[in-house]
Amino acid sequence: MIVNFDNAATTYPKPPEVRKAVAEAVAKFGNAGRGGHVIAQRTSEMVYQAREHVADFFDAKVENTIFTLNCTHALNMAIQGIVTDGDHVIISDLEHNSVYRPVAALAKQKKVTYSIAQVSSDDGETVRNFHALIRPNTRAVICTIASNVTGQILPYREIAQLCRMHGICFIADGAQACGILPLSLERDGMHILCTAGHKGLYGITGTGVLMTDCAFPIRPLMQGGTGSASRSPEQPKFLPDRLECGTLNVIGAASLDAGIGFLRRRTVAGVFAHEAHLCEELCRLLADIPEIRIYREPGVSYVPIVSFTVDGAAPETAAQWLSEQGFCLRAGLHCAPLAHEKLGTPDGTVRFAPSVFSRENDVQRLAAVLKNYVNILKNQENLLKKSCSVLQ
Repeated sequence: MIVNFDNAATTYPKPPEVRKAVAEAVAKFGNAGRGGHVIAQRTSEMVYQAREHVADFFDAKVENTIFTLNCTHALNMAIQGIVTDGDHVIISDLEHNSVYRPVAALAKQKKVTYSIAQVSSDDGETVRNFHALIRPNTRAVICTIASNVTGQILPYREIAQLCRMHGICFIADGAQACGILPLSLERDGMHILCTAGHKGLYGITGTGVLMTDCAFPIRPLMQGGTGSASRSPEQPKFLPDRLECGTLNVIGAASLDAGIGFLRRRTVAGVFAHEAHLCEELCRLLADIPEIRIYREPGVSYVPIVSFTVDGAAPETAAQWLSEQGFCLRAGLHCAPLAHEKLGTPDGTVRFAPSVFSRENDVQRLAAVLKNYVNILKNQENLLKKSCSVLQ
């Protein structure tokens, strides 16, 4: 039996209601906003309902809730649609490449400059680090709500407040936090919240969301058919049409609607409690193994992710061995080189990320398998030492 502990990449399995919604969408729906016939009408109604439910889940306005291909698409749309030539932006030293690369590309083109704020184990110090980097031309702060490598939760509410005090756009990457933390665009003070639909929201791949309070208008990255204002050669000025062009992922929207419904029934607090307990259980079971290093610090808040390394084995080697034992964990840099530079893990880590469907007995089996792996590595090392001594 295969056990998936790589849910920070994409949740698997999906809830039964999500799978059902996808199957029904394939059979029932066509293209939204493209025609007045019955298929187009019912498709448009479903997409609006999905948009409404997503918006309500995050306290956003329905018209300001934009469907995207994934969180990377949403972040690129926000970053490249907000900053202009001569601007300065601030990111954190835990950023995913979805933030780091578009900012670095703009800097390479000499359109913007950027600074990297150090994230501390102390939230107050982290906020002060961001504050110290603000310049007169700072246009945006772009940072993750929770690291996809260690799971550390940044003081996103305080960073949002800092940005509002200085008239700076705060773009938040919620890929590892949405569906896990009780996030609210309005209460938390974010100007723009970007997230994936296929992770904690339990939708299918090819889905993402951008939500904005419209304090900072976003220029569209693409222009094209929207089904509205079709006589004009210009992209519509109103949302969501301004940022959505071409055929929408209708099946993905149906899956997101079902995923949000699933989360409402389970509750975000219930999902977090279950997954956090599994992470704590794994940390407890591995705590007495000195050869396994867990990248967590006391007093720091984390979403349910645990990164670790095993002495004597590269992360990819360890993950491959675990895969052969039936456990799926991701290894490597997790598309976040800044975080690994900070951690001092140039080869990356092995990442454990449970889901609402993960079971405690599988976590216990994983810990037992890891203990056995450490013993195997020790025996191999001892045999190597003996061979060397005989040759000498």
